[in-house]
Amino acid sequence: MLHVIRQIPSYLRLLVGLIGDGRVSRIDRLLVVGALAYIVSPLDFIPDIIPFLGQVDDVFLLMMAIQRLIENAGTPVLLDHWRGDPDDIEDLNVSRVVSAAAFFLPPQMRRRLRRMAGGRSATSRRE
Repeated sequence: MLHVIRQIPSYLRLLVGLIGDGRVSRIDRLLVVGALAYIVSPLDFIPDIIPFLGQVDDVFLLMMAIQRLIENAGTPVLLDHWRGDPDDIEDLNVSRVVSAAAFFLPPQMRRRLRRMAGGRSATSRRE
C-alpha cells in the first residue's frame, strides 16, 4: 500500500500526460474531463451530503473513465508518460477500484454511470 501511495505523483503525471496527448482518443480524454467536472458539480446521482455513498458514485465514474483511457491508450503511449518503474505499468489496472466502488451502488445506478463513462468493462460484463 505504501508503494502505491508513493506512486501517486506518477499516476497524476500519467493522467495529465494522457489527457494532453493527441495520440489518445478525444472521446476518452473528454470522458475523464467530464468525470472530473461531475465530481466538482453540485448535481449528483447520489448527493455528496450522504456520507460515503455520496462519494462512491464520483469515484466509480472517474475510475471507469480513467480505466477506459488507460486501456485504449496502449502501452507505448503509457510508457511515454509514465515516470515510475516501467514494471509498475503492467500493474496499472484500476478495475479493482471500479469493482470496489460498484459493490456499493445499486445495479441500476452502476449501469447508468457506466453508460455515462462510455464503455463496458469486465465489471459490467459480470452483471
